[in-house]
Amino acid sequence: MQLAQIVLRSGASIADELAPLTDIRASLVLAFGAGQLLRATAPHLARAFPEARRVGCSTAGEISAAGVTDDSCVVTAIGFDSTPLVEASTRLAEMADSLAAGRRLAAQLPPAGLRAVLLFGQGVRINGSALLTGIADVLGSELPVTGGLAGDGVAFQETWVLDDDGVTNDTIVALGLYGERLAFSHASFGGWSPFGPARKITRCAGNVLHELDGKPALDVYKRYLGEHARGLPASGLLFPFALLGSDHRETGLIRSILGVDERDGSLTLAGEITPDGYLKLMHASTDALVSGAEAAAETVRQALRAEERGLALLVSCVGRKLVMGGRVDEEVEAVSAVFGPHALLAGFYSYGEIGPFAPEAACRLHNQTMSVTWIGEG
Repeated sequence: MQLAQIVLRSGASIADELAPLTDIRASLVLAFGAGQLLRATAPHLARAFPEARRVGCSTAGEISAAGVTDDSCVVTAIGFDSTPLVEASTRLAEMADSLAAGRRLAAQLPPAGLRAVLLFGQGVRINGSALLTGIADVLGSELPVTGGLAGDGVAFQETWVLDDDGVTNDTIVALGLYGERLAFSHASFGGWSPFGPARKITRCAGNVLHELDGKPALDVYKRYLGEHARGLPASGLLFPFALLGSDHRETGLIRSILGVDERDGSLTLAGEITPDGYLKLMHASTDALVSGAEAAAETVRQALRAEERGLALLVSCVGRKLVMGGRVDEEVEAVSAVFGPHALLAGFYSYGEIGPFAPEAACRLHNQTMSVTWIGEG
């Protein structure tokens, strides 16, 4: 397995910057970048790597071996020795199409020998939970699926996804990884703490929250946020919801706000909500978030052989980035310290993270987590 990476900046000669990556025989190229730069880079990737699968998305910040950057595009070339790849993609007609879109994607991936799936989707008009349900309906819930939803800084306006055909704003792409030599391990961890009373979900539809305790959800949420309410929906990233079951127990899932509707007082969350459940607000400190990222990396590392080299794919929530501010590099540095020199880091800040809490758990849509996926060959 060969790995190489560059970080593109606006104004750079993209073709010239990509040239060193062609020294390896890449079978997969991952690209995560600011929307405009990602769109400019895509045609160059097609010319430089015509035989490679090309996947990626727009971001709310980019992660590379050099740390965290903004307004850049991180391009990582991976040359597998014996891991066949199959790419599947589909257009998402509307949010209600998410379940069917997952089924369409899964149907394009031959099940024989399929070991894992990388999944990247547009981030603002999607029900990520339904998407994963659709994939599991076809391929089963035991198959590891990791990745994330594209970002658009803190604008929440338009996101972009890269597949072999280029960059579009309504695409979901899945990459199937095949073969017995694939080394694939993954984990997600948060670091957020709930506060305040649990609020009963009294009306919701899919991932749209209409009422809490019989009152418009947006009104209840604004009272909590106080002066921060003026910055919605972006300020909602600082105060996500913890999902609780009907027995008030935490489910381990966190939901961020993707949008607000002032007319009907509703909140659109990144994933589905349990109709008979409860919600609690959450907050976090930088130290807690860094510890959460380190815990995810430690869980993954324990499943690896010593001295194994590979790619560490990091997908972290934009809400974590906002909380940590100038200290955001610390969570990436914590992951890097766990893996040491044998890992090449690549990834992005997202509108939703896809993966399990632990290696043997089912894959879910998360918000406000750091999701770590190890990709290598044994």
